[in-house]
Amino acid sequence: MPKFFVKNEQVDGEIIRIVGEDVNHIKNVLRMKIGDTFTVCNNENLENYIVKIHSFGNKEILCLIKEKIGSNTESNVKVHIYQGLPKADKMELIIQKSVELGVEKIIPIEMKRCVVKLEGKDKIKKLERWQKIAEVAAKQCGRDIIPEICSIKSIKEISAEFESYDVVLLCYENEKKVFLKDVLKSLEARTLNVDKNLNIAIIIGPEGGIDISEVELMEQSGAKVVSLGNRILRTETVSLSLLSIIMYEFEGNEN
Repeated sequence: MPKFFVKNEQVDGEIIRIVGEDVNHIKNVLRMKIGDTFTVCNNENLENYIVKIHSFGNKEILCLIKEKIGSNTESNVKVHIYQGLPKADKMELIIQKSVELGVEKIIPIEMKRCVVKLEGKDKIKKLERWQKIAEVAAKQCGRDIIPEICSIKSIKEISAEFESYDVVLLCYENEKKVFLKDVLKSLEARTLNVDKNLNIAIIIGPEGGIDISEVELMEQSGAKVVSLGNRILRTETVSLSLLSIIMYEFEGNEN
């Protein structure tokens, strides 16, 4: 069943107004008719509804709430990805697949070895496109939130945020002693029987990797430098691999 997102202002009692680009999608792409049903999520309070189309207007569609349904697609594990800016359209793939796998937030990072440099209008356009990709992916996989694509930050800026996480995983190909599985086992032991959600950050470098000076700065700020194994993964593969592992290990556990 198709899913669309609304805000509080679009919900009025038993009526929900669909506006913006979703109007054209429902009318001209899905070719839905009066009486057809779909799912709506108010992503400001995570309430989900099955609604029925009541009427079409030029700029809005009025729907009647048929049923309120529970929210069960969001994880108890909150994962934020700090991604060094990659080349070409790799960021789009990272965003799309990370949203499907349950990421809550993605923060693009400017690093020394980033080839891509975004300034002014180009930066604004990229962020708008990335956020739209996150929205489309969230609709497709039935999320109850649209993960946020944050403004591009520096290493110094993100280092100040590490204290808010249970663990910050810094993926570094030159690390030879500390492995991801050992850190996750330690985290699981520490949080066993603790009644709270897990907050995990993942730091991923661009194609050229992370400069040692950046690794040292982030490690001093509390990041845990980890190896992902003997093989070096592409930057667009790391988030998908780690999200899959983390969700498998921790999602749905009663911490």
